[in-house]
Amino acid sequence: MSLSPALHASLDRPVWSALEGGHRHLARGGPLARRYPREIGPFAALADDSPAAWEALAALLEPGEAAMLVTPEAPRQAAAQHSGLVLTPLDPVLQMVATRAPGPGTLPFTVLGEADAGEMRLLAGLTNPGPFAERTHELGEFLGIRDGGRLAAMAGERMRPHGAVEVSAVCVHPEHRGKAYARHLLAERTLRIMEGGLQPFLHVYPSNLGAIALYESLGYVLRRQLHLTRVMPA
Repeated sequence: MSLSPALHASLDRPVWSALEGGHRHLARGGPLARRYPREIGPFAALADDSPAAWEALAALLEPGEAAMLVTPEAPRQAAAQHSGLVLTPLDPVLQMVATRAPGPGTLPFTVLGEADAGEMRLLAGLTNPGPFAERTHELGEFLGIRDGGRLAAMAGERMRPHGAVEVSAVCVHPEHRGKAYARHLLAERTLRIMEGGLQPFLHVYPSNLGAIALYESLGYVLRRQLHLTRVMPA
Protein backbone atom coordinates (compact mmCIF):
# COMPACT_ATOMS: atom_id res chain seq x y z
CA MET A 1 0.00 0.00 0.00
CA SER A 2 1.77 3.16 -1.21
CA LEU A 3 0.29 5.90 0.93
CA SER A 4 2.47 8.89 1.78
CA PRO A 5 3.35 9.64 5.41
CA ALA A 6 1.18 12.76 5.16
CA LEU A 7 -1.81 10.73 3.97
CA HIS A 8 -1.31 8.18 6.76
CA ALA A 9 -1.32 11.02 9.28
CA SER A 10 -4.45 12.49 7.72
CA LEU A 11 -6.29 9.16 7.82
CA ASP A 12 -5.26 8.53 11.43
CA ARG A 13 -7.34 11.56 12.44
CA PRO A 14 -10.04 11.70 9.75
CA VAL A 15 -12.47 14.03 11.52
CA TRP A 16 -9.89 16.66 12.48
CA SER A 17 -8.25 16.49 9.09
CA ALA A 18 -11.61 16.82 7.32
CA LEU A 19 -12.61 19.84 9.40
CA GLU A 20 -9.25 21.42 8.57
CA GLY A 21 -9.41 20.31 4.95
CA GLY A 22 -12.28 19.55 2.59
CA HIS A 23 -14.96 20.40 5.15
CA ARG A 24 -13.30 23.46 6.63
CA HIS A 25 -16.29 25.53 5.51
CA LEU A 26 -18.55 23.38 7.71
CA ALA A 27 -16.38 23.42 10.83
CA ARG A 28 -17.68 24.90 14.06
CA GLY A 29 -15.11 25.76 16.72
CA GLY A 30 -11.53 26.94 16.61
CA PRO A 31 -7.88 25.86 16.74
CA LEU A 32 -8.32 23.50 19.72
CA ALA A 33 -11.62 21.72 18.99
CA ARG A 34 -13.96 21.50 16.03
CA ARG A 35 -17.20 19.79 15.18
CA TYR A 36 -19.66 19.37 12.33
CA PRO A 37 -22.94 21.28 12.62
CA ARG A 38 -25.53 19.31 14.59
CA GLU A 39 -27.84 18.99 11.59
CA ILE A 40 -25.03 17.36 9.57
CA GLY A 41 -23.68 14.87 12.09
CA PRO A 42 -22.30 14.21 15.57
CA PHE A 43 -18.59 13.99 14.72
CA ALA A 44 -16.09 16.21 16.51
CA ALA A 45 -12.32 16.30 17.03
CA LEU A 46 -9.59 17.84 19.15
CA ALA A 47 -6.27 19.33 18.12
CA ASP A 48 -4.59 17.35 20.93
CA ASP A 49 -5.36 15.66 24.25
CA SER A 50 -4.68 18.75 26.38
CA PRO A 51 -7.10 20.06 29.05
CA ALA A 52 -7.51 23.24 27.02
CA ALA A 53 -8.66 21.26 23.97
CA TRP A 54 -11.19 19.31 26.04
CA GLU A 55 -12.52 22.56 27.49
CA ALA A 56 -12.89 23.94 23.97
CA LEU A 57 -14.84 20.84 22.95
CA ALA A 58 -17.09 21.11 26.00
CA ALA A 59 -17.98 24.66 24.94
CA LEU A 60 -19.26 23.32 21.60
CA LEU A 61 -21.74 20.88 23.16
CA GLU A 62 -25.24 21.59 24.44
CA PRO A 63 -26.39 19.96 27.72
CA GLY A 64 -27.28 16.33 27.04
CA GLU A 65 -25.77 16.40 23.55
CA ALA A 66 -23.43 13.60 22.44
CA ALA A 67 -20.50 13.97 20.07
CA MET A 68 -18.47 11.18 18.46
CA LEU A 69 -14.67 11.08 18.29
CA VAL A 70 -12.67 8.90 15.87
CA THR A 71 -9.07 8.67 17.07
CA PRO A 72 -5.95 6.51 16.63
CA GLU A 73 -5.59 6.10 20.41
CA ALA A 74 -8.22 5.94 23.13
CA PRO A 75 -8.77 9.41 24.66
CA ARG A 76 -7.63 9.90 28.26
CA GLN A 77 -10.54 9.97 30.70
CA ALA A 78 -8.67 12.19 33.18
CA ALA A 79 -8.15 15.05 30.74
CA ALA A 80 -11.81 15.06 29.70
CA GLN A 81 -13.19 14.89 33.24
CA HIS A 82 -11.64 18.22 34.21
CA SER A 83 -13.73 19.84 31.46
CA GLY A 84 -16.96 18.27 32.71
CA LEU A 85 -17.18 15.69 29.91
CA VAL A 86 -17.91 11.97 30.20
CA LEU A 87 -16.30 9.56 27.72
CA THR A 88 -17.87 6.25 26.73
CA PRO A 89 -15.70 3.90 24.64
CA LEU A 90 -17.69 2.27 21.85
CA ASP A 91 -16.87 -0.63 19.55
CA PRO A 92 -13.73 0.07 17.49
CA VAL A 93 -13.94 0.54 13.75
CA LEU A 94 -11.70 -0.75 11.01
CA GLN A 95 -10.44 1.72 8.45
CA MET A 96 -10.00 0.29 4.96
CA VAL A 97 -8.45 1.97 1.91
CA ALA A 98 -8.86 1.25 -1.79
CA THR A 99 -5.77 -0.17 -3.48
CA ARG A 100 -7.00 -0.33 -7.06
CA ALA A 101 -9.63 1.18 -9.30
CA PRO A 102 -12.61 -1.14 -9.68
CA GLY A 103 -14.54 -1.45 -12.88
CA PRO A 104 -17.46 0.98 -13.06
CA GLY A 105 -20.89 -0.07 -11.88
CA THR A 106 -22.97 -1.63 -14.65
CA LEU A 107 -26.45 -0.81 -13.33
CA PRO A 108 -28.23 2.47 -14.03
CA PHE A 109 -27.94 4.94 -11.16
CA THR A 110 -28.69 8.58 -10.46
CA VAL A 111 -26.88 11.36 -8.67
CA LEU A 112 -29.02 12.24 -5.68
CA GLY A 113 -29.73 15.80 -4.64
CA GLU A 114 -31.75 18.00 -2.34
CA ALA A 115 -35.03 16.74 -3.79
CA ASP A 116 -34.09 13.20 -2.71
CA ALA A 117 -33.05 14.12 0.85
CA GLY A 118 -36.23 12.85 2.49
CA GLU A 119 -35.98 9.46 0.81
CA MET A 120 -32.30 9.27 1.70
CA ARG A 121 -33.05 9.82 5.38
CA LEU A 122 -35.81 7.21 5.29
CA LEU A 123 -33.48 4.63 3.72
CA ALA A 124 -30.71 5.43 6.22
CA GLY A 125 -33.16 5.16 9.10
CA LEU A 126 -34.32 1.78 7.87
CA THR A 127 -30.85 0.31 7.31
CA ASN A 128 -28.72 2.21 9.89
CA PRO A 129 -25.49 2.68 7.89
CA GLY A 130 -24.28 5.21 10.48
CA PRO A 131 -25.32 8.67 11.67
CA PHE A 132 -27.49 10.33 9.03
CA ALA A 133 -28.97 13.66 10.06
CA GLU A 134 -31.07 16.29 8.32
CA ARG A 135 -28.17 17.68 6.26
CA THR A 136 -25.80 14.69 6.06
CA HIS A 137 -26.49 14.49 2.34
CA GLU A 138 -24.63 17.80 1.92
CA LEU A 139 -21.26 16.23 2.83
CA GLY A 140 -20.58 15.08 -0.73
CA GLU A 141 -21.96 13.37 -3.79
CA PHE A 142 -24.47 10.57 -3.26
CA LEU A 143 -25.44 7.98 -5.87
CA GLY A 144 -28.66 6.01 -5.81
CA ILE A 145 -30.48 3.19 -7.55
CA ARG A 146 -34.24 3.32 -7.91
CA ASP A 147 -36.36 0.21 -8.21
CA GLY A 148 -40.08 0.50 -8.84
CA GLY A 149 -39.83 4.26 -8.43
CA ARG A 150 -38.46 3.98 -4.89
CA LEU A 151 -34.92 4.66 -3.69
CA ALA A 152 -33.64 1.11 -3.19
CA ALA A 153 -29.94 1.72 -2.54
CA MET A 154 -27.42 4.52 -2.13
CA ALA A 155 -23.75 5.20 -1.48
CA GLY A 156 -22.22 8.56 -0.69
CA GLU A 157 -19.33 10.55 0.70
CA ARG A 158 -18.71 11.72 4.25
CA MET A 159 -15.40 12.99 5.64
CA ARG A 160 -12.91 14.70 3.34
CA PRO A 161 -9.52 14.71 5.11
CA HIS A 162 -6.48 16.02 3.24
CA GLY A 163 -5.98 13.90 0.11
CA ALA A 164 -8.85 11.46 0.71
CA VAL A 165 -12.62 11.00 0.61
CA GLU A 166 -14.60 8.63 2.81
CA VAL A 167 -17.18 6.35 1.21
CA SER A 168 -20.18 6.16 3.52
CA ALA A 169 -23.92 5.44 3.81
CA VAL A 170 -23.68 2.34 1.62
CA CYS A 171 -27.10 0.82 2.19
CA VAL A 172 -29.79 -1.24 0.46
CA HIS A 173 -33.48 -1.45 1.28
CA PRO A 174 -34.22 -4.91 2.81
CA GLU A 175 -36.68 -5.68 0.01
CA HIS A 176 -33.97 -5.20 -2.61
CA ARG A 177 -31.04 -7.08 -1.16
CA GLY A 178 -29.38 -9.77 -3.23
CA LYS A 179 -29.40 -7.65 -6.42
CA ALA A 180 -25.74 -6.47 -6.12
CA TYR A 181 -26.86 -2.85 -5.74
CA ALA A 182 -24.30 -2.13 -3.01
CA ARG A 183 -21.46 -3.59 -5.10
CA HIS A 184 -22.33 -1.49 -8.13
CA LEU A 185 -22.72 1.75 -6.20
CA LEU A 186 -19.58 1.18 -4.15
CA ALA A 187 -17.58 0.48 -7.31
CA GLU A 188 -18.87 3.63 -8.99
CA ARG A 189 -18.33 5.77 -5.89
CA THR A 190 -14.76 4.46 -5.46
CA LEU A 191 -13.93 5.02 -9.12
CA ARG A 192 -15.21 8.58 -9.07
CA ILE A 193 -13.08 9.45 -6.04
CA MET A 194 -9.98 7.96 -7.68
CA GLU A 195 -10.64 9.82 -10.92
CA GLY A 196 -10.57 13.00 -8.84
CA GLY A 197 -7.04 12.15 -7.72
CA LEU A 198 -8.03 11.32 -4.14
CA GLN A 199 -7.74 8.22 -1.94
CA PRO A 200 -11.03 6.40 -1.19
CA PHE A 201 -11.39 4.98 2.31
CA LEU A 202 -14.18 3.75 4.55
CA HIS A 203 -14.95 2.54 8.05
CA VAL A 204 -16.61 -0.72 9.05
CA TYR A 205 -17.26 -2.57 12.30
CA PRO A 206 -15.11 -5.71 12.71
CA SER A 207 -18.26 -7.81 13.20
CA ASN A 208 -19.70 -6.83 9.79
CA LEU A 209 -18.05 -9.70 7.95
CA GLY A 210 -20.33 -9.52 4.91
CA ALA A 211 -19.49 -5.87 4.27
CA ILE A 212 -15.78 -6.50 4.80
CA ALA A 213 -15.84 -9.31 2.24
CA LEU A 214 -17.56 -7.01 -0.27
CA TYR A 215 -15.02 -4.25 0.29
CA GLU A 216 -12.10 -6.67 -0.06
CA SER A 217 -13.52 -8.01 -3.33
CA LEU A 218 -13.39 -4.45 -4.71
CA GLY A 219 -9.76 -3.91 -3.69
CA TYR A 220 -10.08 -2.41 -0.22
CA VAL A 221 -7.59 -3.52 2.42
CA LEU A 222 -7.34 -2.92 6.15
CA ARG A 223 -5.17 0.06 7.08
CA ARG A 224 -5.71 0.19 10.84
CA GLN A 225 -8.19 0.04 13.69
CA LEU A 226 -9.49 3.31 15.14
CA HIS A 227 -11.18 4.13 18.43
CA LEU A 228 -14.77 5.38 18.50
CA THR A 229 -15.74 7.34 21.62
CA ARG A 230 -18.97 9.05 22.66
CA VAL A 231 -18.51 12.34 24.50
CA MET A 232 -21.22 14.03 26.57
CA PRO A 233 -21.39 16.77 29.20
CA ALA A 234 -21.68 15.30 32.68
